[in-house]
Amino acid sequence: MSTEHALRNGFTLLAQAPTGSGSNFNIIFWVVLAIVGLIGFVMLIVISQYIQLAVQAWLSGAPVSLLKLVMMRLRKVSPTEIVFNRISAKKAGLDIDSDQLESHFLAGGNIERVVRAMIAADKAKIDLPWDRATAIDLAGRDILDAVKTSVDPKVIDCPSVQSGRQTIDAVAKDGIQLKARARVTVRTNIARLVGGATEETIIARVGEGIISTIGSAEDHKSVLENPDKISKTVLAKGLDSGTAFEILSIDIADIDVGENIGANLQTAQAEADTKRFQAQAEQRRALAVALEAEHQAEAEKNRALVVLAEAEIPKAISEALRSGNLGLMDYYKMQNIMADTSMRSSLGKPEQQS
Repeated sequence: MSTEHALRNGFTLLAQAPTGSGSNFNIIFWVVLAIVGLIGFVMLIVISQYIQLAVQAWLSGAPVSLLKLVMMRLRKVSPTEIVFNRISAKKAGLDIDSDQLESHFLAGGNIERVVRAMIAADKAKIDLPWDRATAIDLAGRDILDAVKTSVDPKVIDCPSVQSGRQTIDAVAKDGIQLKARARVTVRTNIARLVGGATEETIIARVGEGIISTIGSAEDHKSVLENPDKISKTVLAKGLDSGTAFEILSIDIADIDVGENIGANLQTAQAEADTKRFQAQAEQRRALAVALEAEHQAEAEKNRALVVLAEAEIPKAISEALRSGNLGLMDYYKMQNIMADTSMRSSLGKPEQQS
């Protein structure tokens, strides 16, 4: 209305202008008219896309005003994405306001997956309000996958393929190793999705429960005969507490006999004992050799003392003869005794073999 009013005032002024300068006013008039027309044409082109979106939303029963669409563009929000997701929600029976969609978009959320998740939850009769859905999405969780898993439970392999292990290994009380693989069926608990533990926690807890159950078995045969006891025992422990999932079942997919860990340990212990005893025997032998060498050295020392003492005998005899304490006949008699003793000693020694 303001544009039309300005044009009318312009026309009135032009009509009241002096006739002498009519040609100049005509030129100004056409220039102004051309500028206004160009501006209007550009605005029409720019607004035409928003008009199309507004009409489409209105015809779909999810109206969004033209002003809101323009303001979305100014706030760097995709009007097309807002309108299409609002239409999808409306057609599914959900009334989600465009302001809610815009706010979640500006917060960095994925409005398409949130809307699709809410539609799927509504069809499955799952209570999923807008605030909870957006909170889960902003927390970095895949809300659509969570709803699908809640409707259609999924199976988790234990151990996981990413761990690089093929089986869960445990040893029964009889020392026999068992290798097991389990499949855990879980359903997403949407109420605990934010802040709840992930699949890795479920896998770790189930693996721990299997190892504990097998380890408490008296022998491996009882485990092989009744593998369902493992499932029942592990399932009864409530391993899904504090997680974002609800464990529906734990099934032992495969269980095989591994090594005889008890026998291997006994063999290793026996080898260690043998080495220890050998080391102790070698230590005792070395000690005996050292003692023998010490005794030999002591004997050689004593022999040297005897030789030294024997070397003093002639001196003592000479001194005794000189002083008159030993007679000549006594000396000869002593020589005979020594010769007789030497002969007896030589006869008592065993003959050396040549």
